[in-house]
Amino acid sequence: MSGTYETYDRLIALLDGQGAAYRVLDHAPQGATELVSALRGNSLAQAAKCIVVMVKVGKKVTRYVLAVVPGDRRVDLAAVKGLLSGTYVSFASRDIAERLAGSVSGTVLPFSFDEKLELVVDPALLVHDELYFNAARLDRSLALSTKDYVRIAAPRTEAIAAAAD
Repeated sequence: MSGTYETYDRLIALLDGQGAAYRVLDHAPQGATELVSALRGNSLAQAAKCIVVMVKVGKKVTRYVLAVVPGDRRVDLAAVKGLLSGTYVSFASRDIAERLAGSVSGTVLPFSFDEKLELVVDPALLVHDELYFNAARLDRSLALSTKDYVRIAAPRTEAIAAAAD
């Protein structure tokens, strides 16, 4: 996807502009949370798993949520549906998710740069000093201060994680 490096550059410019504390971690290309966490050396609970969810509200309104949960959990679709008083919920199609996120699947950031994508983060991810995520690239991740993440991203915080299957 051509926008991937632009999304990465936009993220770095945002973090630098806001004085965020972060570290860049280069690694072998990997998008799966469990595998990339092993490469980075972080616990799964510190990994930000980012999933784009589609919620239908009635017949005419479709909303998209960037659901961010700890890497050792899964997104509770029913909880996301309930937050928006939705009538139907599913994972967004890959093409829509990648377009809204500005990066390929497996590299979606826990930041939204699209007003059509509402950011919702499970509070269990925010208990750690740092969180880890692929930085719009399969070969590069960031370890970001959680306090700085909350300050800059200003996510809606709701219980949207369920135990992993």
